[in-house]
Amino acid sequence: MHSVDATTEQMIRSVLAYAENRLRLDPVPLDKGSRDPAELDIALRGLLTDEPHDPDQVLGVYAAFLAPAVISADSPRFLGFIPAAPTKASLLFDMLISCASIQGISWLEAAGAIHAENQVLRAIADQAGLPAAAGGSFVSGGSAANLSALAVAREMAKRRVSAGTPGRLPQRWRALVGSDAHSSVHNTLRLLEMDALVVRTEDHRLTGRAARAAIEADGDPGSLALVVATSGTTNAGIIDDLAGLAEVARELGLWLHVDGAYGGAGLFAPSVRPAYAGIEHADSFVVDPHKWLFAPFDCAALIYRDPALARSVHRQDAGYLDVIHSQPGEWNPTDYAYHLTRRARGLPLWFSLCVYGIRAYGEAIETAIALARQAAEEIASRDYLELVREPGLSIVLFRRHGWGQEDYARWADRLLEDQVAFLPPTTWEGETVARFAFLHPQTSMDLVRQILDRMAP
Repeated sequence: MHSVDATTEQMIRSVLAYAENRLRLDPVPLDKGSRDPAELDIALRGLLTDEPHDPDQVLGVYAAFLAPAVISADSPRFLGFIPAAPTKASLLFDMLISCASIQGISWLEAAGAIHAENQVLRAIADQAGLPAAAGGSFVSGGSAANLSALAVAREMAKRRVSAGTPGRLPQRWRALVGSDAHSSVHNTLRLLEMDALVVRTEDHRLTGRAARAAIEADGDPGSLALVVATSGTTNAGIIDDLAGLAEVARELGLWLHVDGAYGGAGLFAPSVRPAYAGIEHADSFVVDPHKWLFAPFDCAALIYRDPALARSVHRQDAGYLDVIHSQPGEWNPTDYAYHLTRRARGLPLWFSLCVYGIRAYGEAIETAIALARQAAEEIASRDYLELVREPGLSIVLFRRHGWGQEDYARWADRLLEDQVAFLPPTTWEGETVARFAFLHPQTSMDLVRQILDRMAP
């Protein structure tokens, strides 16, 4: 099955040729093939059987039917959810990692890969102003990172009480969160059997003052284990009052977790860097390079102020693992999250950062921020449109006067059908509205105007 015979030689040539053609697409098209399961069943019929098939035949089915049925998140016309825009360098290096079966489990097995990943984690930590000892691991995404970090926060709260800090061990620990915290935070709390003290604010930004008032009104600070702050909410790009929340956490001895899965990349953009003041006090911090740091899926950077605390929670012990915990200079990424098996997700980002330089990343992020501001000005200039709020990062929320949910849905469907853009609506305070999520440096204002023109009376 693994020998390099004539069939394998042909498969290598065919697959690499397809990959080369995909990498050369500029710009990447959206695609909009059938998503009808019945049609896809017909296309794939007879392939997954006991008998082998010609690889070119299978690749042909993928190219003709499966790939077009996947909306390309790396297209500059993908403006919904949070897009992706991996650099060519990162995509190429991701292929290399897959071809070489490079993993990133332990220092014993992958010291070179882990050392390079740790350089990237250090570069991100430096942007956040975290201490020299900070470190962590690359995981699959923000959800995995939040789960891993909040598990550490809960255990630290337990130890704080057990060590004699005044207070009692609550039946269920809680986390103070803003009303716009990511859905994965709430899912994580449920999995960890924790509850949320949700602080609602009129402008959707969690502040130290609002947090302090909510804690006082709640009357049970002893059950709080941590504060979750967001540096760039997914729906609107709002950065919480990180400095104020850090002060609250410090006063009460709580863990401060900063979820910057989308917006944390703004640390690299000088124009918005002051908005992140206070992030240097985070006990744990998350940013997803597969979002706004131009890396391939799936890649999230999880960084702890004191990695030893995370290691004490996540390290897995077994007879066959003893050897990985006895290496000189040991740094095992598996010790800093809930995972064990792990691919070297940070290497494509490392290669790309080395090739293009960190300054280029900051410039690309600034491009999306500037586009959001230009789009907001364009929206404000049209009397049939209205900004919901001024953009802080690269997300723009706006409404079309007189439209309801069905109007937005029809507009979005036609945009995709015509291959203009992928721009699904969202919900804001119970109202269906439109939402630009800018990230790709090649998205143009001409495209923005074309989209807005399609909303005209």
